[in-house]
Amino acid sequence: MRNELALTVIGNLVEDPELRFTSAGVAVARFTVASTPRTFDRDTNTWRDGEPTFLDCSCWRQLAENVAGSLSKGSRVVVAGRLRTDRWETVEGEKRSRMVLDVDDVGASMTFATLTITRTTRPAPPRESAPDDPWATASPVWSAAPAGSDSVPAGEPPF
Repeated sequence: MRNELALTVIGNLVEDPELRFTSAGVAVARFTVASTPRTFDRDTNTWRDGEPTFLDCSCWRQLAENVAGSLSKGSRVVVAGRLRTDRWETVEGEKRSRMVLDVDDVGASMTFATLTITRTTRPAPPRESAPDDPWATASPVWSAAPAGSDSVPAGEPPF
């Protein structure tokens, strides 16, 4: 979309992700990432930590379930998403706001860790096709033409 602020943040989870479900059964996970800049001080020959930035994050559906099942407090992550402002009014009438990252993807940082990837399985959606759909049927198996040959098997499109 236009005018959305895409953002990638590298940091650590402040607490375990919180997984909830909407009334329609859609999973949503909320978590906070702390990102602390680090600079090298040549005078003292040491690293210095700057002020941390805390960013509230939310993700939905399968990503939410995977995040909640895989990550925990202290996990170093790479989070990519779109930044938005949440606005609300308290019962006292005070207006409040906070920045939230609507997460598109989360990856574990491998700077200080190793990981093993386990793919989740999803049921395949049922295939429905029109009876006259030529792309719905499996194509015949063709053998490759010999190297240097310009011939194309009969009935095979040249692409």
